[in-house]
Amino acid sequence: MNWFKQQLANVVGTEEPEYGPSAVQPVTKQAQTTPYSILSRDDLRWKAMEHTNVETETFYFFTDDGMTMSAQIIYSNIGGIRTTCQFNSKIFDHEGAGKHQWCSDPLHNYGFDETQTCFFADNVSMELNESGDSYTIKSARNEDCIISIVVKRTAPGFQVGKDGTSYFGTNPEEPWGSMRHAFWPRCTVTGTMQTPSKTYQMKGRGMYVYALQGMKPHHLACRWNFVNFQTPTYSAILMEYTTPQSYGKTVVSVGGIAKDDALVTAGVCEANHVTSKQETEHDWPEPREILFEWKDNNGGKTNVGEISGTLPQKSDRIEVLAHLPGFVKSFIKGATGLKPHIFQYSSNDQLTLKVKDGEQEVSESGRLFCEATFIS
Repeated sequence: MNWFKQQLANVVGTEEPEYGPSAVQPVTKQAQTTPYSILSRDDLRWKAMEHTNVETETFYFFTDDGMTMSAQIIYSNIGGIRTTCQFNSKIFDHEGAGKHQWCSDPLHNYGFDETQTCFFADNVSMELNESGDSYTIKSARNEDCIISIVVKRTAPGFQVGKDGTSYFGTNPEEPWGSMRHAFWPRCTVTGTMQTPSKTYQMKGRGMYVYALQGMKPHHLACRWNFVNFQTPTYSAILMEYTTPQSYGKTVVSVGGIAKDDALVTAGVCEANHVTSKQETEHDWPEPREILFEWKDNNGGKTNVGEISGTLPQKSDRIEVLAHLPGFVKSFIKGATGLKPHIFQYSSNDQLTLKVKDGEQEVSESGRLFCEATFIS
């Protein structure tokens, strides 16, 4: 029966057999001996795999005049059959009263430069400079949001462990899937995002995350937490996912804290929804009170950073499948019946980061962008 279920899962993406937690080698085990490694330019190459995977480069922005934005490229391959690319951008509370400017467009004639560090498509480019510390993002794909932005890294980029990657499979020597993350936690941003009604000056703070889900995404994770917190002095980044029951509901939580042009800590983290709100039995449990923790590099036994308190009212609730490329959406929905949702939160100076920075204990309020994702 397990063999049959696995063949069905391989073909159409249904639930996998229960292998247990021993079938995942989380990157947090690497962190026990190598808490983190600093990213080089080569670490930022697109992999463009030829089997099922989803590869993304995502940028989040806080402008000095109080706006929250994002820009993202999604490179997806389904079953080695078809590759699709999508460019997404979002301006939160674009015209007040909670109205967001959301653009999500398929890309055509896409490709990479020889080093696989620069992406190009019709009317879209995302280029890493020679020194590997700056991205230039340009998009005229959608007239509702024309983008010209430069993101400059100020603190070191990092990945947890040796390669930032968790591996999936019953034989660690021959994994059948993987999950990788790499971060630029603290950046400056300049440029513009232009809508038909306004041109936004992008002077402010940014962060960048690279993600590679090296098999069917709903086989890798059933829950996600993402935190981007920026204060005048510090940047705190957290990325956590929980595997499905097939891999024992294993929690993998990574991130780090940067200060100006240095890293305070990077490695193991923890995200807790202390209280949640569930309007009906069919709804996902929307988090209300949270506790986010960044651990030390000596076994993760003590906290280096902490954010606790009540989240602001959600900025948005997103039906994930509505924003995926059509082919990917129909494949996942038809095969699995999943209806994943993302709760998004954005606030200015409502929460505080507590940091143990050397011999000092510092508290600074800052700007939050947070996501809680429920898949299955």
